Amino acid sequence: MKQTRFRLQPVLELRRTEERTAAASAAAAATAAAEADRRATEHETALGSAELPRTMPAGSFVAAMVLLRTAATDAADARALATASAEQAEAVRAEWTAAAQRTKGLERLAERHRLAQQHIADVAEERAADDLVTGRAVRVAGLRGPTWRD
Repeated sequence: MKQTRFRLQPVLELRRTEERTAAASAAAAATAAAEADRRATEHETALGSAELPRTMPAGSFVAAMVLLRTAATDAADARALATASAEQAEAVRAEWTAAAQRTKGLERLAERHRLAQQHIADVAEERAADDLVTGRAVRVAGLRGPTWRD
């Protein structure tokens, strides 16, 4: 009996490749988000630990305040970047999940195809065994059964 191949096998292989690519992208996005969060935390920690001396000349005070303002802006920008990176990582992870679901659907179809082919093979084997047994019974009955002289 001729075995039919799963016609969607190339599509399944493509979907598996897409899923692996999406998984790699999700991992890279998660790493980038974690790195951005780490940098933002470093900026915030450095800003929180900054202390001004109790007394200082007015020019130094203005320069220190400008420096602290710049550091605060950098920390806020780093936190905004970390938030955007986390959102991007979530979007990429959603794409990976969708790719995995598409792959899983095709894998289920491939499994159904395999089971159908196995069922066809099993039925053919049973039919062949039945034909052998039935043929033998007919031949045996034909040898011992009534003849035209009876």
